[in-house]
Amino acid sequence: MTSASLPARVQQLGSPTRRPGSGKAKTTLVPYGYLTPTMVLLVVLMVIPIVMVISYSLMDNVIMKKNPQFVAFKHYSDILTSESFWTAVTNTLFFTGVSVIAHLVIGLAFAMMLNTGLLGNRTKAIFRTIYVLPWLFTVAIIAVLWRLLLEPNGVVNYLLMAGHLTGTQVEWLSQPETALFAVTFINIWSGYPFYMTSLLAGLQGIPADYYEAAQVDGASPWQRFTSITLPQLKPIIISMALLDFIWTTQQFALIWMTTGGGPLGTTEMLSTYTYKLAFSKYQFGTASAAAVIVLVISMILAFFYVRAQKARD
Repeated sequence: MTSASLPARVQQLGSPTRRPGSGKAKTTLVPYGYLTPTMVLLVVLMVIPIVMVISYSLMDNVIMKKNPQFVAFKHYSDILTSESFWTAVTNTLFFTGVSVIAHLVIGLAFAMMLNTGLLGNRTKAIFRTIYVLPWLFTVAIIAVLWRLLLEPNGVVNYLLMAGHLTGTQVEWLSQPETALFAVTFINIWSGYPFYMTSLLAGLQGIPADYYEAAQVDGASPWQRFTSITLPQLKPIIISMALLDFIWTTQQFALIWMTTGGGPLGTTEMLSTYTYKLAFSKYQFGTASAAAVIVLVISMILAFFYVRAQKARD
């Protein structure tokens, strides 16, 4: 054996034997190893609780009874035939629909104002700070703030009486005629900055050449808005509207901290209705059925949201 062949021979003897395809299998399993902690958390925090709630909805008042019995879809039948449930559905649809539309209109108006060249950079910075303030407050602060503003001796009644718009002190959050409109207004005030910032980013991404070409062709400002601005913002508007619809239908903290679902159920939402069934009436089986119904509604909305996102991509 020559000395030149020794290194190759030593390398051949020292190199470990590999099974065919072992490296490929290892490479294939690596991504699953990274995903395992997240998948475990999803199963523990989402899948297991959802399965438990669905099973509770089929049992006779679990937690309160030692040996609950299987009652199939009795709780679903009770809820779907309950007048209180449909009142909560109606209130939720009004609260959500008005909020989403108002968020879109106000957010788009402020975004276009901040995107115009008529205002200086310093003025735009001041307006941005003012307009985004409601988004910086937590729900608890917003609820306490507006309860103070809307109380009979609050600032809102003082300004209305000073302007001779009303002759008496209005209990905005305590009267059935005004409570739902008041909480809807509060939700609109606290949510429009989300639309404003997103739409402002979308407006700044529209090429200026489009507007210049339309202006050369003699298009009016309204025509430029309907033919350029809205079509370019359509994917963003659809995605944000669906996402806002999902969030607003599940709004709980704001309603609970301002009216608690009252007075006389005029601000009762699906979220507060379910909460009261569980922790005020201790009807956990019925509350679980209501939660499953809300889950199904949320899944339908999430499906359309994901579909809109794919279309946008």
